[in-house]
Amino acid sequence: MPLPFLTADEGHAGAADASDMPLPHDARERWRRPYRPGPWRVAGGAMLLLLASYLLFSALIIALAGAVPGAAVCAGAAVLVIALALRLLRVGMWVCAYGLRQVGLLRTVTLSWGQVAAVRTVQQPVRWLGMPRTVQGQALAVVRAGDGQPLRTLLTDHNADFLARPEAFDRAADVIESWAAESR
Repeated sequence: MPLPFLTADEGHAGAADASDMPLPHDARERWRRPYRPGPWRVAGGAMLLLLASYLLFSALIIALAGAVPGAAVCAGAAVLVIALALRLLRVGMWVCAYGLRQVGLLRTVTLSWGQVAAVRTVQQPVRWLGMPRTVQGQALAVVRAGDGQPLRTLLTDHNADFLARPEAFDRAADVIESWAAESR
């Protein structure tokens, strides 16, 4: 059975090429991530949403059994897992005309372009999928103006967005570096 939504149109790149293309930045005043979330990040979010669906189904069964406080605990846990999945999908570097935003799982750092001294790609040991194991790789280093301290490294070629996609990391790093060069 043909799946027409998986094939390419005449004027567009193929489906495999389109997923690797960086997102355009037409509306410069809106915060946007200049790259697409990677398959590992999407798979992690999908697994968390699957867990949340099981928790919600458990809450329904417990509520039908008559234990409303237990159902409330399960439903509350499901809401927390859904919030975690959504936050996991937002992790990354975001840019706009006003500055650079580094969204982590638990905290967000926003710098105006005037507070950014340099944005560059460096070779250094990086964490593999955010785990304690480190491997040699590339990272996007953002150095603050004033104190010269770098931001916590969030964008690497071995994180959940770019593992096994070095070309996508290079394009994303180039786009973020060009935003910094244009805005300063």
